[in-house]
Amino acid sequence: MDFQPYPFKKLSILLSHVEPKNRLKELYLTIGEPQFETPKFIQETLKNNAYLLNKYPKVAGEQILRDSQIDFVKKRFGVRLKQNELVTTLGTREALFNLPQFLLFDKQNPAIAYPNPFYQIYEGAAITSRAKSVYLNLTEENGFKPPIDENILSKCDLVILNSPSNPTASVMNIDELKIWVELALKYNFILINDECYSEIYTKIPPPSLLEACLKAKNEDFKNILVLNSISKRSCAPSLRSGFVAGDAKLLQGYAKYRTYAGCAAPLPMQLAAAKAWNDELHVEKVRQKYIKNFEIANELLKTPINEATFYIWFKVRDDETFARELYEEKGVKVLPGSYLGREKAGKEYVRIALVSDEADTREALQRIADFQRGI
Repeated sequence: MDFQPYPFKKLSILLSHVEPKNRLKELYLTIGEPQFETPKFIQETLKNNAYLLNKYPKVAGEQILRDSQIDFVKKRFGVRLKQNELVTTLGTREALFNLPQFLLFDKQNPAIAYPNPFYQIYEGAAITSRAKSVYLNLTEENGFKPPIDENILSKCDLVILNSPSNPTASVMNIDELKIWVELALKYNFILINDECYSEIYTKIPPPSLLEACLKAKNEDFKNILVLNSISKRSCAPSLRSGFVAGDAKLLQGYAKYRTYAGCAAPLPMQLAAAKAWNDELHVEKVRQKYIKNFEIANELLKTPINEATFYIWFKVRDDETFARELYEEKGVKVLPGSYLGREKAGKEYVRIALVSDEADTREALQRIADFQRGI
């Protein structure tokens, strides 16, 4: 299998012989990992249930966790899921990688379409599925939203969307998502939306593809699956708590497949995750931190305050040159956009992750602003 190095490995190579000038404290705006403390009540639940480490966890997930995730979907999106319409997963990365393998196993010469640039797990799933990758190129001209070419989509077996988008931060509205639901039904491809940034928004909560299904009168979610995760919303990526929801017929087989893979979070982690899924107060507090970071970026870099995510898709002349010289001059690391894309997608952008506290964010963005003035 021919996997490309992960973006952060490429960045490490790019900067391997670069030393920041003036002994500045290094600041990192690269990985989408929340730098805020996991809320105390989640930590306490984890600690208080450590005694359960002597038990095997259910791959299907404990009922308390499944119920908390179903309740989350109901409260957040107004969608009432049946028990067989949700599979709890070990985060979303696991499912994004192995779900396409399961879905495409019996397909001859399968094809997967996904946004370009993208989260690299989509490409890994295509490679392990022996599938052809079809790029839905995200550009400034199309508002960084996946273009629709029905001739291409009619030949696809699986389409992955990512709204809100990593890395571009674009958000599809419910009418745009409804069109994709209708296309999935028209051409009988499976449609997945990776919604793990749905809870990091500034004003209007982004819609789910499940909501779009109801609007399209697809009440049984035929051909439709969504994924979501606790990592961003609760500053708890190590809990590895996610789910896949939607078409019960697809999920029935996938749930059985996962029993063989054995991907199950330890019981203390599942119970802590259930607490987190059930609480919204801590999520709003975290959301306000990201909003403040966007406001600082707007002040210093004149970038718009995005609808969702904690990323800025920042336009530059050349991504690698900008990232290398910024690190050398100002000790700030950002991720070249082309490391997240193929066929030169993202070459004129860097991704800036606003995941640190207000002080470090202001310091890092001020250095970027100073660097720009000196170019």
